[in-house]
Amino acid sequence: MRSAKPLLLAALLLSSAAEAQVKKGDRAADFQGKTLGGETLKLSSLRGKVVLLDFWASWCEPCKKELPLLAKMAPRLKQRGIEIIAVNIDENRGNAEAFMRSHNLALTVVPDTDKSIVGKYEPPKMPSSFVVDRSGIVRSVNDGFEPGDESKIEQQLTDLAK
Repeated sequence: MRSAKPLLLAALLLSSAAEAQVKKGDRAADFQGKTLGGETLKLSSLRGKVVLLDFWASWCEPCKKELPLLAKMAPRLKQRGIEIIAVNIDENRGNAEAFMRSHNLALTVVPDTDKSIVGKYEPPKMPSSFVVDRSGIVRSVNDGFEPGDESKIEQQLTDLAK
């Protein structure tokens, strides 16, 4: 049986003409989910903080490069009132758990196995991140990831946290 991953990726890229449903200037679509740690997280409960909402999957090669860099910057940014939330779109949450464990990463990960969160955002590429200001407005959408993009993302976040 062929993997559904390429089909899912194609659907993500083709949805809404490959544009995010949530765009720069829009209010971030609220959601609630359980983290890998078992805690309930509601995006709107983070109002007052700057948030990076990052969509990733364990099978996505650029995601595998980006996530460790986000995990490295997360503790430093948290001290400035910035939260990084990694939404994993794998169909099997065990894949996200295994990836996080094998790379010894500490991040807040929300599995989205039913695609209810990713369906609200429709990210243009994998990975994609949405920079959300303290009032819940999306200020930047970063589609894809190339080495070096982490500096741009960190700058977007720290500019909003000032």
